[in-house]
Amino acid sequence: MVEWITTDGLTGYDEALAFMEARAAAIAAGTAAECIWLVEHAPLYTAGTSAQARDLVTPDRFPVHQTRRGGQYTYHGPGQRVVYVMLDVGRRGRDVRRFVADLEAWVIAALDEFNVTGHIRQGRVGVWVERPEKPPMPDGTPREDKIAAIGIRLRKWVSFHGLAINVDPELEHFSGIVPCGIAEHGVTSLVDLGLPVTMGDLDVALRRQFETVFGEAPLG
Repeated sequence: MVEWITTDGLTGYDEALAFMEARAAAIAAGTAAECIWLVEHAPLYTAGTSAQARDLVTPDRFPVHQTRRGGQYTYHGPGQRVVYVMLDVGRRGRDVRRFVADLEAWVIAALDEFNVTGHIRQGRVGVWVERPEKPPMPDGTPREDKIAAIGIRLRKWVSFHGLAINVDPELEHFSGIVPCGIAEHGVTSLVDLGLPVTMGDLDVALRRQFETVFGEAPLG
């Protein structure tokens, strides 16, 4: 069984990182259950292992945390559900690409509960939604905005870091970075799409769809 923890209020980033590292080590040692941890953070930027210095547009705006997760720069802040995923990828087939695909499928399945169609795009990490009401791209393709970011790290085949899904964050805060190194597309949220979705609503959808995608019921 996978333990499911929801923390109210704002969780410090360093506190979250310390918890994840300790829990991942315990999972690898067989002394703790796998864990999904739902949090929110105060406004901050994180830099993944592929982050480019030029993509940090306003370095003095919010605290910047260097991480060892995959990916580039991301923003975390109130109104965004951060989902820390501490799962034993070793016992799930040791297939990192499949694991990431399962995480993407989990987000898409949860969004579908609100009639939002999420997409995965080659060469663009995260989950995207089409915005036909916006002017198309110069090549005529529909405009797309990112609604969820994904970045994980593995240690001894146990994952940590995870997902960030935009419920109702301050979208202007993303302007301090080039999110995930992609400048030609924007960022959106469930509320920005016109949906009166709360954090609790999303949490319920995530819990329900976790079993659908991973085949295990949440514990706790």
